[in-house]
Amino acid sequence: MRKGKPVAQSPITLTRHILEEQAAHPGATGEFSTIMAQIALAAKIIARDMSRAGLIDVLGLTGATNIQGEAVQKLDQLSNETFVRAFEYYGGLVRTLVSEEMDKPLHVGGLLLDGTRQGKYALFFDPLDGSSNVDVNATVGSIFSVHKVPEHARPDSDADLLKTGAEQVAAGYVLYGPSTVLVYTVGAGVHQFTLDPGIGEFILSARHLTMPQRGKVYSANEGNYPKWPTGTRRFVDYLRDKDQATGRPYSSRYSGCLVADVHRLFSVGGVYLYPAETGKPEGKLRLMYEAAPLAFVVEQAGGRASTGTQLIADIKPTTLHQRVPLIIGSRDDVSRAEEFIAGG
Repeated sequence: MRKGKPVAQSPITLTRHILEEQAAHPGATGEFSTIMAQIALAAKIIARDMSRAGLIDVLGLTGATNIQGEAVQKLDQLSNETFVRAFEYYGGLVRTLVSEEMDKPLHVGGLLLDGTRQGKYALFFDPLDGSSNVDVNATVGSIFSVHKVPEHARPDSDADLLKTGAEQVAAGYVLYGPSTVLVYTVGAGVHQFTLDPGIGEFILSARHLTMPQRGKVYSANEGNYPKWPTGTRRFVDYLRDKDQATGRPYSSRYSGCLVADVHRLFSVGGVYLYPAETGKPEGKLRLMYEAAPLAFVVEQAGGRASTGTQLIADIKPTTLHQRVPLIIGSRDDVSRAEEFIAGG
């Protein structure tokens, strides 16, 4: 992991780190520590399930499709249930859960006498990104985003949940690989924690991560190359060209797991693309629980995230499951992609 500040020799748990950060901000209420503790709990359970997936009949498809029209993996469903269970008894804190695997928001905050719901926050999450990788024992992840809900929001109104990425209170992801890694930001730097399975705790492994300004790799599903607009194809051709002065060609690395491919960019820099396609300008990835939270993390580390024509953080969503193109990673590489796309 590049340019993370060294951590103390004495292990710092996720809980201790959040409490120390909280103490540095006199106005903090302590609520976020509870939210992060429950996210960490869900991540530990999912990590355990990943480690024995071949033994507990959770591989393969359920036979159902989600709101996106995609086939649901058994582990998608199990991971979604894990997040729901982690928060269903915290309705006084988290009002609403929004997930890729649920057609509608799940309101866990109880109704009050004035018609509003308990809870100040909404949690958006993709419970298992890259879930088809599980069948081949490859890397998967989870993505989360926390938004504050208006105090007098209508109890079951989607409109009050439609916030820009710039309005996120916190965001992050969990990567389930050779080790389980949790990365998060609250808008004051990016911190990484690694799960120590011996003690069942996430331990601070790098603080204040930064992303290289320009990188060495690009990640894209190149099987879609013929579907990309001219500017996108020209940009990828540029990355493949040999030019010693700019460190090209870039190496191609694509895992099929968005979290894993973005996480790699913290080490070596570069760019991830899931761009618009000819005839499909809306792209594939979901704004509120994939693109926006990862954009928040990457930008806090000095990177950039864009549709190719607009910053992800500036997009005002119109639906909870809205799709967007995504170009994310090192600032110079994303900016260069935007130049090619603008040129057509």
